[in-house]
Amino acid sequence: MYNVVQLYSEFCSEKGIPFQIDNKVSPYDDTTLFCPAGMQQFKKEFKDTSLVGVTKANIQSCVRLSDLDSIGDGTHCLYFEMMGLFSFRGMTVKEAVDFWMEFLQTKLNLKPDYVTIHPDKSEWSSYYNGYDVEIRGDKECIWSDGELGGYCTEFYINDIEVGNIVNCNGDCIDVGFGLERLQLVLKQKSHRTFVVKSDVDYLRESIQKILDSGYVPGNKQQGYVLRKLMRTLHRKGGTMNNPHFQQEVERQEQILQKYSKLKDRYKNKSKEWWFDTHGIDLDMVE
Repeated sequence: MYNVVQLYSEFCSEKGIPFQIDNKVSPYDDTTLFCPAGMQQFKKEFKDTSLVGVTKANIQSCVRLSDLDSIGDGTHCLYFEMMGLFSFRGMTVKEAVDFWMEFLQTKLNLKPDYVTIHPDKSEWSSYYNGYDVEIRGDKECIWSDGELGGYCTEFYINDIEVGNIVNCNGDCIDVGFGLERLQLVLKQKSHRTFVVKSDVDYLRESIQKILDSGYVPGNKQQGYVLRKLMRTLHRKGGTMNNPHFQQEVERQEQILQKYSKLKDRYKNKSKEWWFDTHGIDLDMVE
């Protein structure tokens, strides 16, 4: 099977583009609890209009909490690795398209079934001339992290969106391709039997990555999220050979016993009261 990480690193080297692996999920600013996208660490570069002609590439470990309810569907992972390419007033959208089409076709032997572009950017269709790929219009081809963003073009294989190219702020390139999704379509193409991970597997991987990034269960911010993920894993029947997880399981059992004794006495109290007064999250016990 292809070593996608090695192939991407080598491809970037061939193009003279600096490449790095960022394997912690810690955020690069205070807008999120964890790093949700490869571009987060480069926000200053995207905004600095004096920075011209600089291009970088990486693979960034990410945790996207908004995907929590979607994990286990085969494409949403909660924790995932994002293959990124970032050009600050250097690459054009056309050059970024050529970069990724060349990488997919020559290094992974993959070809998109179709790509999408925004109807307002119909001229982008010409960027795919010579690639024999279907182009579809999609009004959703706009990406933003709430602060930076722009029109984008998306790549689909087996009806899975494997990546997109964002014309960030109209003068920069922000590319993100999902490592796990590329590995999935490679397995599908090779007709190899592959195991679709369950939501328990994804939860366990996410918890371990957060622990590896230096966080521990607690009552606030990342610690609170970690504790909630551990409780969810336990509730779904998952286990981990980790002392923090074992301690949380014991703690949760004590909370359940406490709630069982008190629930009839305080049955009219709000969720907020239960949490603030007794540390009991009703969403996790009912």
